[in-house]
Amino acid sequence: MTDGRYGFFEVAMQQQDRQPQTVMLVAGEASGDAHAAAMFLQLKKRLPGIRGIGMGGQKMARAGIDVRFDSSQIGVIGVIEVLKHYREIRAALRQMQKLVADERPDLLICVDYKEFNFKLARHARRCGVKVLFYVSPQVWAWRPGRAKKYGRVIDMMAVIFPFETPYYQEHDIPVRYVGHPSVDKVVPQRSRSEDRRLFALPKESPVVGILPGSRSQEIRRMLPVMLQAADDVQKAFPGCRFLLPQADSISDELLQAMLQDSSVAVQVIRNQPYDVIQCCDAVMITSGTATLETALLTVPMVIVYKLSTLTYLLGRWLVKSPFIGLPNIVAGKAIVRELIQHQARAETLAGEIKKILADPDYAAKMRRELGKVRQLLGPGGGDRAMAELAEEMLRQAD
Repeated sequence: MTDGRYGFFEVAMQQQDRQPQTVMLVAGEASGDAHAAAMFLQLKKRLPGIRGIGMGGQKMARAGIDVRFDSSQIGVIGVIEVLKHYREIRAALRQMQKLVADERPDLLICVDYKEFNFKLARHARRCGVKVLFYVSPQVWAWRPGRAKKYGRVIDMMAVIFPFETPYYQEHDIPVRYVGHPSVDKVVPQRSRSEDRRLFALPKESPVVGILPGSRSQEIRRMLPVMLQAADDVQKAFPGCRFLLPQADSISDELLQAMLQDSSVAVQVIRNQPYDVIQCCDAVMITSGTATLETALLTVPMVIVYKLSTLTYLLGRWLVKSPFIGLPNIVAGKAIVRELIQHQARAETLAGEIKKILADPDYAAKMRRELGKVRQLLGPGGGDRAMAELAEEMLRQAD
């Protein structure tokens, strides 16, 4: 006997037996960890039963993702740096490849960390697992042919800058512009005046931010230069205060070991990066996602970066973009100064910070140009758009 009631109960039993879907998210750096965590929280709102596993850091773990490998020790860049950590990176890749083969997630979401995730995506495709790549390789800066290469191992590329889509459309690779996640994320918890009171910053004192990066290797390479520059700035502005927002990926031990012999007092503040940055009159900052976040807060900055000599020379040969800093790349012109490699000296860095502090017109012009960067990035909603795209691909796989 079959009737409507039997059909109803049959469907209900099938739904009860169906296992919850699983997404695997893999991020190798602090910015990717934050992006993956934010989009997974949005995805859980849409699919409450979704399960997340993968590789990442503290933010992904707090978002409810079962982090099987802590990526904080393998977030390195550069030829020499990767070779030094080759064993750890290779072990992480093998572990993630095994996880793909054993768990067969419904969707693999590769977040940045390009070469590692390219190899993982290729393995996933061989296992029949769909791949969504989030944060495109910088094909517009070097080796545009990589777009075609990535197209062979992914099902969809989610790009965060509007000018990236043509590079994939040219090769008929599925691509979706989702917007930059930082547009929504960069929101201080309090007003600037409240933060200055909370951090005990005198009204008349200039405040300089020190942002040496989110990787251990960046801290070791850039923080000494920044501290020397801070000493120079303090001599010119005796009441100047220095703030350092500590990234989750950086241990207290490493930071304190490098700060204990500093000639300047640096106030370290955890878990409040945007409140710290908005208090600053000028920021010395290592190239990376944080430069774009600082731009979104329209705080004047100078971008500084050093690599191993081999990596730098290789980069000069390969990279076609005239800029390294994201605010300049998005703007398409130099709106903040970049001090790269041999230019990344304490006296040059201090000179630019002093110019920002001493010349109100110079600082105001920079703020206006940084305000245009926000407009160029669009209205936001990147995390939600990514969650919608992931849900769409999961429903196709269901």
